[in-house]
Amino acid sequence: MKAHEKFEKIIGGTRYSVEKSTLIAHNYYWDGHNMERNGRNTFLYHTKNGRYFTVNLTQWQGERDTLTPVSTEEAQDLWETCLSEHSVEFEEAFPGVEVKDA
Repeated sequence: MKAHEKFEKIIGGTRYSVEKSTLIAHNYYWDGHNMERNGRNTFLYHTKNGRYFTVNLTQWQGERDTLTPVSTEEAQDLWETCLSEHSVEFEEAFPGVEVKDA
């Protein structure tokens, strides 16, 4: 399961497009039983203009796939916590965000 390249949505006068964005993280992975997290998967994208959005895909009847803009902070939280499959390194996903040593 992955977001269709042509999936896009205009929200608040801004066009969010899977085709024109970079996939930076997701939760689509084999866990020994399936690749879908309870019939749903989340994909996090970064646009060329520095915005972030998620695409949530569902296999459940009566639900629809969604595209939702998220803030940089929300995107970073998703990347660090529940979206364990990273398509790019942190520095590429969040340019300008300082990483501090513990």
